[in-house]
Parts: sequence; structure tokens; C-alpha cells
Amino acid sequence: MNKLTKLITLLISITFVMAACGNSKELEEKRNDKNLTYATVKDIGDMNPHLYGGSMSAQGMVYESLVDNTQEGIKPLLAKSWDISKDGKTYTFRLREDVSFHDGTKFNAEAVKKNFDAIQSNSKLHSWIKLSTVIDSTKAIDDYTFEMRLKEPYYPTLAELAMTRPYVFVSPKSFKHGNTKEGLTSYIGTGPYKLKEHKKDISAKFTRNDQYWGGMPKLKSIVAKVLPAGETSFLALKKGEVNFAFTDDRGTDNLDNEAIEKLTESNDYQLKRSKPMNTKMIVANSSQKDHAISDKAVRQAIWHAVDQEKIAKKILNNTEKPAHKLFSENIPYAKVDLPERRYDLEKSKALLDEAGWTMKGKEKLREKDGKPLQLTVYYDNHSSSQKQEAEFIQAKLKDIGIELKIVGETSDAIAERRTTGNYDLLFNQTWGIQYDPQSTVSAFKSDTGYKAATSGIKNKNELYQNIDNVFKTTDKAKRQTLYDEILKTVHEEAVFIPISYGGMTVIAPEDLTGIKFKQSQYELPFEKMDYR
Repeated sequence: MNKLTKLITLLISITFVMAACGNSKELEEKRNDKNLTYATVKDIGDMNPHLYGGSMSAQGMVYESLVDNTQEGIKPLLAKSWDISKDGKTYTFRLREDVSFHDGTKFNAEAVKKNFDAIQSNSKLHSWIKLSTVIDSTKAIDDYTFEMRLKEPYYPTLAELAMTRPYVFVSPKSFKHGNTKEGLTSYIGTGPYKLKEHKKDISAKFTRNDQYWGGMPKLKSIVAKVLPAGETSFLALKKGEVNFAFTDDRGTDNLDNEAIEKLTESNDYQLKRSKPMNTKMIVANSSQKDHAISDKAVRQAIWHAVDQEKIAKKILNNTEKPAHKLFSENIPYAKVDLPERRYDLEKSKALLDEAGWTMKGKEKLREKDGKPLQLTVYYDNHSSSQKQEAEFIQAKLKDIGIELKIVGETSDAIAERRTTGNYDLLFNQTWGIQYDPQSTVSAFKSDTGYKAATSGIKNKNELYQNIDNVFKTTDKAKRQTLYDEILKTVHEEAVFIPISYGGMTVIAPEDLTGIKFKQSQYELPFEKMDYR
């Protein structure tokens, strides 16, 4: 080895040692300061939990609900107990008496009523939540007893009250013009952390609530740092500038599997994955009149051209399981016997042939009545896996005579398309285990949900009636029968093409303890975490 080679080798070694020392120093400082800093691809946004512009993982630190949805079922949170009338229409909650908002305002029945009334005054925005459409009246019976009456029985009431938003509580002193739909003057909740500082599109700092009724959290501060997904987030974790990353409430991971592997191999970080919580899927717009996607045979052919097994293995590195139904069977009422629609290009071709879509021209593109079989799929441009999946599916569809254009957009733009119906196909995911099946199923007929996907199918009126009925019935067996019919209908119509069962991924310091997952895929219990 000559002198120059030795010098280069020495310099490289010094660089790696310095980088490692810098990393260790940064991580040690965060540990000593009881701080956790996580990478996020998007700013926390509007922290008003009665609207939908903010990060749910951030809101989950600040605001709380009456009840909590756990693996063992619905448990008390700000309500210590409750009664439900025999007709299923009246809910009476007895509230905790030791809770205050971050500004010192007492949490009581009047505060609960003001929050509920503020939410209900913005009914159109919340129409995707069935509960919002059936609340008839609210009443503060005394300081710590709250009553809610419904227009009709609605079995998922408690589950929807446990959601991260909107039925969580803001200090009445933060209301603007006596309401919340026009914004808030401050973001004050009852939760374990307070929003201390927000630098838009840069970072947000949350400090612990020392008077938290559930016990003072161990971590003094949580910082959300906005970083692009991929190499930038990876290097920030390597350097210790951030020391935590997780699947955010938009279903986006800051890191790919290769980066995760490198970080965990360093022994500075640990990897945690939740059980399946949601279904990643492609939504097909049946309401697009005179578009190829309105043809059921085309939608079924696309489903048969999606190779879920290969996507799970080659693109997702077996971090998610292939999905062949809209809901995994750990979702309530989802154990429904549905005919399998597996990857089969010959079946796809036969369906298209039978429906009159014939191959034309040298480019081998199918046509019908002079119209080419051309479609567009929209994906979240923050998601590298969605882009890879789209390209993989694009190649398969080309083999059966379908031309697929791929367009990446922001998650907000994708949500807007879902609402307006301005799409052929788009990537999306079910609401998740805490919310389903009721939230996703309710969205089948909601203007702000998947109505564009379902409103063009043959039996839409029967589908919508079954959806209305399933939420009203107090008979569990009848409820299961109705869910069977609902899920069979959307399966047959192929308006939701499942890809994989996903969950939440966490990359955390090796010495961070108390990392657990909630039923919700949208938030983490930071208040339970601590350094060894």
C-alpha cells in the first residue's frame, strides 16, 4: 500500500469515526434532555381538531376524547363511566373531576357540551362520520354528567367518540366567535403534551403537561421536524438530528426498507412494526360516465392484473401482507366468504374480450366503440412504494391491452380528487382498525368519502339502504348479514382493489422504552415512552 492510499484510508476512517461520534453525541443530548425529535414529511398544519387540516399524530398529543378504543374494547378516558338507554338512543357520561385544560380551565359537562355543539354546527364537514348525522341533542345535566341523545340507534357511537378527531375537547377559551369552525385563538386541550412552538414547514415543539391527570409524562419534549422523505431523513437520523420516524397519518414513511435496515444494523436504532391496521388499495371511480373505468369488466380485469404477492415480496419486502379482500379478518364483521379474485392475466384478457374491448393497432391497445382503453392512476408523491406499485401495475396492464398513465400528487390533492370524483383510479387506504368497518363503509355513500367510487354501480340504491340499516340495527346477527351484503356488493363491483394489509412502522433510539401501538394507525402514545 503506497503512502497516498494509506492517507486516503486514514481520512476515510477519521470521517466515519467523527460521523459516528457526532451521531452518538446528538443522540446522547436528546436522551439527557428527555427529548424525542421525529421526522415528518409534512408540517403539523392547523391544530384545530374540529377541522381536518392538521396532523392527527400531533393532535393526539394535545387533545383527548371521552372514551378510548383499545384491543380490549372501549375503555374510560375523560369519561369514567357511561350508560346507554335500552332503545340505544341516549348516552349518559359521568366525567372525571380531576381534569383541567392546559390553560387551567376546568374540564366539565358544560365544556363537553360546548365542544359537541361546535362540532355539530359544522355538520356538512363531518357528514362522513355517521354519528354526526344522528346526534339529536346534548345536555349538561350537572357539572360532571353529560347526556347525548340520538335520532336513532347507532351501534358504533362509542367507537366514533374515541376517534382522534373531531369529538375531542378544546378549551372553550380558545373558541373564536363562540365556535371552532372559524378557527381557534389557541390550541389548548387536556392531553399529555402542549404545543409550545410552531415554525411553519420547519418544526413544531410540544412540551409535557406537568399537571396531566394521567400522570406526568417522562419525555419532556417532542419535536416534529419537517424533512423530505428518503435520503434527507435517513442522513438526519444517521447524524442524530432527529431520532425517531414513523408511518404518519397520511400513510407515508420517511424511510424506505433499505434505509431502515442500515439504521438498525448500526445498533443505534430499533425497529417496531404494528399488526395489520389498514388496507392499502386502488379506488376505481364507477361514476365516470363514458369512461372505461365505469365498466365493471374493466375494473375486474384490473383486479386480476394486480399481483399482490409479488408487490408484497418485491416492493414491500414482506413488511406488509398481500390483501385479497377490502378488510383483513381481524376487523369486526369482516369474516365474509367472498370469491377469490387472484392474479391471472388470462382471466383479465377473457373479461375484456367478453365485454367487447378488443385489441387494436400495432401498440396492442384495446378499444371499444372507437374509444381506446386508457386510464390514469393518481398516487401520493411522498410515497416511494406507491410509485413503484403503480409502475409495476402499469406494466401488467400493458400486457392485457390497457394503457395506464401515472400521476403523482400531494396527499391533499388526492383527497380532493376522491371527494370531487375527478379520477379514474387512485391509491388510498381504509380508515383503519379503530375506525372500521363503520367509517370506511359509511364513506361508501358520503360526498366527502367514496361516493364517486360507488355511485355508478348497478345496485347502488340497495347498497346505500343496507349501509343505513346496518348502523341502526341493535341485532348483532342481522348486522352481520347486512355487512355480508355490503362487502359482497363492493367486492363483486371491484370498486376497491386491495393491494396489501399495512400498519405502522417505528424507528426509534435503541434505548427508548414503552413503544406501543394504539388501535389507531394515526397516533402513538408518546406519553408512555422513556429512555432507559
